[in-house]
Amino acid sequence: MVSLTGRRADDCPNHAVRERNDLFRKTGFEGGTLLVTAALKAKGSEFVRRALEAVRSFDDFTEDNDPWGEHDFGALRIDDQKVFWKIDCFDPTLSHHSENPANAALTHRVLTLMLAEEY
Repeated sequence: MVSLTGRRADDCPNHAVRERNDLFRKTGFEGGTLLVTAALKAKGSEFVRRALEAVRSFDDFTEDNDPWGEHDFGALRIDDQKVFWKIDCFDPTLSHHSENPANAALTHRVLTLMLAEEY
């Protein structure tokens, strides 16, 4: 019999991944790439600016929205629009997922900012 056990975000075994994701997000996406979808851009530069600021200050991580404790996804509301953001960790060539997202030398982070309806 197989038993699956969840892990609380506060018990994340890899705090380095969470710390690197937070640093990337909070410092303006330094050392990685920011992608903003065309539909979100179409909302205008002021909307994009407010969405980016909300992503940088996001701290509403829970067991439901961050089950692995890596702070790599968030949902927020800007005006009447639900916005999602997510961080993916790739190798430096952007051709594969990073073999070790805790190691900055092996990882290029990509944060994608999108309208929830695009997900």
